[in-house]
Amino acid sequence: MSVYTFLEIDVNAQVEELRAYLKEVGAEISMERSPKGLEDDLHKIIGVCDTAFSSEATEAEVEALLNSIVSVLIVVPVGEKTESLILAFCEKLAKAHSNRLGHVCLRVLNLLFHALPENLGVRYHVYYTMVQVSGQIGQVQAVYQSVEKMRTTLNTAQPPPSTEQLQQLLRLLHQTLMANKLSEEASKVMIELLGTYTTENASQAREDAHRCIIASLADPTTYIMDHLLCLKPVKFLEGELIHDLLTIFVSEKLPGYIHFYNNHKEFISSIGLDHEANVRKMRLLTFIQMAEAQSEMSFEVLMQELQLGSEKVEGFIIESLKTKLVSARMDQNHRKVFVTSRVHRTFGRSQWQNLHDTLTSWKTNLSQVKESMQAIVTAPTVPAK
Repeated sequence: MSVYTFLEIDVNAQVEELRAYLKEVGAEISMERSPKGLEDDLHKIIGVCDTAFSSEATEAEVEALLNSIVSVLIVVPVGEKTESLILAFCEKLAKAHSNRLGHVCLRVLNLLFHALPENLGVRYHVYYTMVQVSGQIGQVQAVYQSVEKMRTTLNTAQPPPSTEQLQQLLRLLHQTLMANKLSEEASKVMIELLGTYTTENASQAREDAHRCIIASLADPTTYIMDHLLCLKPVKFLEGELIHDLLTIFVSEKLPGYIHFYNNHKEFISSIGLDHEANVRKMRLLTFIQMAEAQSEMSFEVLMQELQLGSEKVEGFIIESLKTKLVSARMDQNHRKVFVTSRVHRTFGRSQWQNLHDTLTSWKTNLSQVKESMQAIVTAPTVPAK
């Protein structure tokens, strides 16, 4: 099978070569140009370009075909027809499910995205498809690095993506990142998504808020969740079991969770949470909260508050240190633990006040050090005898 490169020929000749190639690989397409013009030619070519996906064409041949279509797309005069052609092209590439062709399609989409003028709104749709395809082949990090970079990239369009489009993209990103086991980034994306809702439309984000809470609770690396309570769609859930459960993980201790679980076992199971994993997380959160009140604790106190057997206390402390949420040392002879630092489960007004007082104290101390140093420098030198 021959490979067409379509180099150094005009657009009309390139369209004819594309028709001929697609006809050769089994596509139902006429060899004659459309009397309606270039846009209609492209419409027909894009409509059957996926024939090459299931043919005997090699990866290089498929990529050459798709790149050739891109080279024609970018010379078509900008207009509504151009946008519909690009949308149709993206739809075809999103359906190339094989891992081999997925990498090809992602490279082609990346070429198209960067070839289009930055002020074109249709670039949003290309980026959306890039996220879809990259997620299918486990390469989402090649497309998405952070919410900030994504916004910067897409906001060059005039007009920029609408709130609804941004919500749709963030929802896809969350699903894709979760499927690719990037739970920390997925959590950031979901929080960004919930932040796009206002008090007026918070009820529309009910499912997203549920999904955000469940993902945070299930994530073994997520412990601090007080910021979720400030999100309007989450506030809308007040009074529901899912909101009550989140509140427990934000501010209550292990007995509070055990009481909730004993009364709502079916609910915990229905939302896909693991009770034993919840207990492990709540033990650590309870330990952190205890450390806020007292930095020195006996093993007996830990056994009682954390519902642990005596033989499991040391193992629990070691696992807690691995999370980096708390620093401590054990005195095994006296069966005590000494906490030297820990994160705050919640960061409210009192924590901000403590931070302010600490920084003010540092500033005062540094000023005194500076004055002392200046006094030494300006002190008159005693002549040697």
